[in-house]
Amino acid sequence: MERTIIHVDMDAFYASVEQRDNPEFRGKPVIVGANPKMGKGRGVVSAASYEARKFGIHSAQPISQAYRRCPDGIFLPVRGRRYVQVSRKIMAIFQEYTPLVESISLDEAFLDVTGSKRLFGSGKKIGRDIKKRIWEEERLTASVGIGPNKLVAKIASDLEKPNGFVVVPPKKVQPFLSPLPVSKLWGIGKKSEERLERLSIRTVGELAALPVETLQDNFGKWGSILWNHAHGIDESPVVPFREAKSISNEVTFEKDKKEPSILYETLLKLSEKVGHRLRKRELVGKTVVLKVRLTDFSTVVRHSTLPRPTGLSESIYAEILSLFEYVDLKGQSVRLLGVGVTHLLTALDQQIDLFEEESDRRKRVSRAVDSLRQKFGEEVIGRGGKIFEKNRSF
Repeated sequence: MERTIIHVDMDAFYASVEQRDNPEFRGKPVIVGANPKMGKGRGVVSAASYEARKFGIHSAQPISQAYRRCPDGIFLPVRGRRYVQVSRKIMAIFQEYTPLVESISLDEAFLDVTGSKRLFGSGKKIGRDIKKRIWEEERLTASVGIGPNKLVAKIASDLEKPNGFVVVPPKKVQPFLSPLPVSKLWGIGKKSEERLERLSIRTVGELAALPVETLQDNFGKWGSILWNHAHGIDESPVVPFREAKSISNEVTFEKDKKEPSILYETLLKLSEKVGHRLRKRELVGKTVVLKVRLTDFSTVVRHSTLPRPTGLSESIYAEILSLFEYVDLKGQSVRLLGVGVTHLLTALDQQIDLFEEESDRRKRVSRAVDSLRQKFGEEVIGRGGKIFEKNRSF
């Protein structure tokens, strides 16, 4: 049986939810990502309505730049809980058609409906039904792409946004892909595009015409993958559950900070939050990550691999302090701090700690703190101790 994959991508999801919840915002440029406590000049754009995009506003753009481009726009904070609530309702619709749903983010998912067609009809009919239900039940629009694999479905969903619907039958995959720019393929960034440009390759069709050996000579192993993608070949399955690859928290200051006490205290709080999230999901991590953004927007990222995985906030914080010690601030203040942990494992995957008694005591303390925070909020208790043990000059 030929595979049928549907890719559903909600249109400007955060901004569309805001416009739906606030009818007075409809038809107006809405920019999500501003922080009222910081003013319109801080933070980055999380989502922009299609009305806002006409002004050149896009995700990950500094809010200050978005404000200059569209000073009369409606700037809103991120309402994470609300978006999660709406996302769950949409994902529940998908689950009614197939258990093979791979959620990529709150507003995007792949569905493998190969085995669902006998019950619900063709992939095209299922896609139409899903679009209709999202609109009727949530009053939101989605762009849908349908194809024989994830690659083709993803490209199809992006072609006619917003509110698009594109079906690519298996026999028409190559004619569908050939005229598209190579940037539409997965993994083709600016550098890869420039390298292909030097080979006079601009479209997917031109890429597909190259011998696989030529691509291997220029791109190594990635050349074989490029050749497959140019021919619409993608065997990757729809994975219903994906383990988290990392857990992190970051904060953008209302005003850039240089005071050591504030910076160290912020790193401590971020380490506590990351540790709490790890323990809540019964995870541990082996690599600690520090992120520092300076006044000139330059960003420094430092990694450190621990001798053994941890989910304890104090262990994370101790390593973060060591990393921060070697960050050159160039005499500038700090705009953003972030703490993260990667290379995650379930807590059960750990080997027994050589210092088991001490480790268990610390774990019990951490669980007690987690329990209090869950009942009374994040700020009910904080970790004391020597949070300013590093004597560095700023």
